[in-house]
Amino acid sequence: MAKVIGLGGLFFLCKDAEATRAWYARVLGIKIEEFGGSMFSHAAAASVFPRGAQTVWSPFKGDSDYFKPSDSDFMMNLMVDDMPGMIARLEAEGIALEGEPLNEPYGHFVWIMDPDGRKVELWQPVEPPAE
Repeated sequence: MAKVIGLGGLFFLCKDAEATRAWYARVLGIKIEEFGGSMFSHAAAASVFPRGAQTVWSPFKGDSDYFKPSDSDFMMNLMVDDMPGMIARLEAEGIALEGEPLNEPYGHFVWIMDPDGRKVELWQPVEPPAE
């Protein structure tokens, strides 16, 4: 039986697409391709986090506060390779964290707001122990 095997893309509207692209490139280091977006290789993430890299798909209840202070009904989670380095990059850009960094057995997290008021979760996976 056919089934979904992964997330193939994330597409979203913004007030000023060019400014949003420039912000994500400058602040988060995302390489913007000629078509105006970015392509993340599953193999590249797996080369850094062979067991920890994964994509999470998770509906939230309508009254959840997890996306606050954003009014958007979705939140991006972007995988990073070096959380301390990313936090330093954000500080250098004057980007405030939303809440305190969180360290869980499955990863390290920080949250920021993008120029369009969307909350962005940054996640550095933690490799689970070998089975």
